[in-house]
Amino acid sequence: MSTESTSQTTLIGRLRNAVGQAVQAPSNYNTQPWLFRIMKDGVELMADRRRACPVVDPEQRELLISCGAALYHLRLAMKFDGLATLVRILPDPANPNRLARVLVAGSHETCDDERMLFEAIPKRRTNRFPFEPREVDPALQAEWIDDAKAEHVGLHFASTSQGKHAIADLVSEGDRLQASDRHFRRELAKWSHSNHSWRRDGLPAYTHGASNFASNFDSFMVRTFDWGAEQAAKDRQLAEGSPLLALISTSTDMPADWIACGQALGKILLRAAAWSVDASFMNQPIELPSLRPKLAKLMRSDQHPQVLMRLGYGIEVQPTPRRRLDDVIMNDC
Repeated sequence: MSTESTSQTTLIGRLRNAVGQAVQAPSNYNTQPWLFRIMKDGVELMADRRRACPVVDPEQRELLISCGAALYHLRLAMKFDGLATLVRILPDPANPNRLARVLVAGSHETCDDERMLFEAIPKRRTNRFPFEPREVDPALQAEWIDDAKAEHVGLHFASTSQGKHAIADLVSEGDRLQASDRHFRRELAKWSHSNHSWRRDGLPAYTHGASNFASNFDSFMVRTFDWGAEQAAKDRQLAEGSPLLALISTSTDMPADWIACGQALGKILLRAAAWSVDASFMNQPIELPSLRPKLAKLMRSDQHPQVLMRLGYGIEVQPTPRRRLDDVIMNDC
């Protein structure tokens, strides 16, 4: 094999490893709605719309936010491996599933911040359990704001009891409205499964504290009963008891904005993990059109709300499963 062929094979292996880090990104219901095509000079990111959630996400806004988070992970992993990147967001009318192309643009010297964020990838979790009341370091909050600005999105915090209470009202209302919709319950049940399941996507019941035995009935319970009042009370406690609520917003509300939001989210969550700060999502007021403008008003934002999350210090939780690389890589060169 020639030196050139060996070099190309080595690069493809490095890009495959970078995809392995990209798939660790968060996604709605852990749907992992992405595919990747490894090329001779980079990686293409594709939307896997078979994994869309038409009830909760009819415009596939959250799907593209999830893909944006994976795109940030991919960029970071390539830079950590010494590969300079050129990112092209690709709204391609001929192929709307093609979202971005990350090209290798020479060599790159990894900085300390990139190293810290990359090393946080295996630490990042979505933590749906209560947080300690201690304050999140203001210096970290300032860094998150810079992370958001770098992707041209807004970041707004609520830390007062009054502010968190008002947001908790909207989250609780969202829980009741969503759980009363049997179509929503069926869609959520599709992605809920037992702790013993062979599936490598979706939400194992341990993510919300169900025992191995109780997890056998999780999907049935989610699908069959209106659990809105119980969930509303639980989420109210979580929202009001968290030291910090944060909203990512964008000036316009187009697919490119959703991808940018996802990239900012990916970076913010990795920085949180590096500082041992946990996060989980409370997107109910954004998923319901009747509540979304109310949330923007509460957060004193004239932008479009995209992601609502709580941030704080929680117990250690298990990671959710991930699809095999061979299932998400469309083809290797």
